[in-house]
Amino acid sequence: MAKKVGDLNASSQADIAFLLLIFFLVTTSMSVDQGLFRQLPPPQEDKQENTDKINERNIFIVLINKDNQLAIEGEVADINTLTERTIEFITNPKDKADLAEKVKASKKLEDATRDGKADEVVALKKLIDNCGDVEITKGVVSLQNDRGTTYETYIAVQNAIVAAYNITRDKFSQEQFGKVYDELSSDQQKLVKIVIPLNISEAEPRSIK
Repeated sequence: MAKKVGDLNASSQADIAFLLLIFFLVTTSMSVDQGLFRQLPPPQEDKQENTDKINERNIFIVLINKDNQLAIEGEVADINTLTERTIEFITNPKDKADLAEKVKASKKLEDATRDGKADEVVALKKLIDNCGDVEITKGVVSLQNDRGTTYETYIAVQNAIVAAYNITRDKFSQEQFGKVYDELSSDQQKLVKIVIPLNISEAEPRSIK
């Protein structure tokens, strides 16, 4: 009889331990990494490989060194200015020669038609029909960091760059459709993405002075 009581106690202890484990799992706050949710572009086929060289003015270089210091276009800068400077680079409102080029949708349509890019032709025709012969940015943001850069700094810089694209898309959406980007239909969002594509090139970490 004593043996049975001992077995019952052991079983009860196991049950209590299991319940405590469940309790701690449910009540403990887990640390969740902050970051960006971005869909990577699909791999391109060899025949779709772009052999055109990107004009230097269309590349906006952002560097982060091992001490988490930021450099924009070769000059030390404050992260608080990054969003505003990225917006200026993307939109190039005054058509400066050292900022991103813009191409008319009609010109891009001609090029796509000539190159036999059927899907792009359809998309550009929809863009022109809905928004007119708008200008499409050619800008690419090149983000490079040192191996010693902290994760928090890298994410903060990413967020500042993506914020610039979000603000620019919202402005264009308001001008064309009277709504911010997130309130647009999926078809309208696709048109905005043609005009303001999220062109961010993230290189492998390396040693940056």
